[in-house]
Amino acid sequence: MTDDLIRCPWNLQDTLMINYHDTEWGKPVRDSRALWEKLMLDGFQAGLSWRIVLKKRDALRLAFCNFEPQKVAEFTEEDIERLVKNADIIRSRSKIMAVINNAKMYLAMQQAGEDFGEWIWAQIGGKAIQHQGPVPTKDALSERISKDLKKRGFKFVGPTIVYAWMEATGLINTHHPDCFRRAQVAKEA
Repeated sequence: MTDDLIRCPWNLQDTLMINYHDTEWGKPVRDSRALWEKLMLDGFQAGLSWRIVLKKRDALRLAFCNFEPQKVAEFTEEDIERLVKNADIIRSRSKIMAVINNAKMYLAMQQAGEDFGEWIWAQIGGKAIQHQGPVPTKDALSERISKDLKKRGFKFVGPTIVYAWMEATGLINTHHPDCFRRAQVAKEA
């Protein structure tokens, strides 16, 4: 990219990652379904690069009914077998099964009167954390949220996945202090 904008120093060698950084990453998300989708995508990233997930995101959305929890929760063993054979997506059986399980857990929260988006934003007092200093891969907050999600029955929600999810959805602003997006994201929070 030939502009003079200062960005976060992570992998910005191609337009896919640059566009993601400039338009999505860190932007506060409050919609419950969108937050759940991002958490599921972060689960798919485990052991892989985010670039792979971005390249396969449209196919994952198609395969998982646009990440509509009500539809995904009804997936059967036949659906799992179909998805494991789908070369367009990340074909990890355990990750596929986790998404189906997590759709059921999302719906269980909803049926208990808990809105997923309200729940996660309440964990940080309703306002995005403006992180300062070196960025960890996990922290005490992501460990606590991970533990709570696991207690509720969620899978593939370890503290590192949760921290990356919090960054991606703007719960915590970890844009580099010199990055042009930091102030924009802080205003949106």
